[in-house]
Amino acid sequence: MPRVRGQVDPRKDEAILEAAGRLFAERGLAVSMDEIARQAGVSKQTLYNRYASKVEIARALAARRSEVISAPLRQDGPPEQVLEAFALGLLEKLGCAEHADALRAAAMAAVEVPELGQAVYEAGPGDGRRRLAAWLEDQTRAGLLAIDEPEQAAEMFSGMVLGHGHLRALLGLAPLPPEAARRRARACAARFVRAFAP
Repeated sequence: MPRVRGQVDPRKDEAILEAAGRLFAERGLAVSMDEIARQAGVSKQTLYNRYASKVEIARALAARRSEVISAPLRQDGPPEQVLEAFALGLLEKLGCAEHADALRAAAMAAVEVPELGQAVYEAGPGDGRRRLAAWLEDQTRAGLLAIDEPEQAAEMFSGMVLGHGHLRALLGLAPLPPEAARRRARACAARFVRAFAP
């Protein structure tokens, strides 16, 4: 079936984001839109039809990561179990070398292009904090937790989970081994639920 004019082929969109993610991690914003299109195997017109700028691509990459990390919040289960899965996703996705490379490149580029930093934060960490805060609010309404400031609690939980892991990754140091990450996710979820028990 032929595509409707203006319709985006999801496979091309994914190829664009994958190529841009690799190139941004390697060279930051110095990479050109031409190079992204070439690496993605799409025409420059296709790229510009979907993303008007590198800032838009960076925003889409951050939003995609936030969507993946926030997935456990859309599943049923006891608060401790859901928070443990969310915490493990944070550690796995944000503590990896690929993310650290991309974040380092974004931080350096944001000095020259301030709207990049704002776009990445709002679509990524800011969105994740808002999703977690909304979930915490739902749990409080259901009587499963007692949180009067969900936004602040969401930020506290993420900070407790990441600890210095994010900083270690940015500095190129080894991430937590998988078993240590699982233990940390479990411990943070248990402590948080105890602290905010109804």
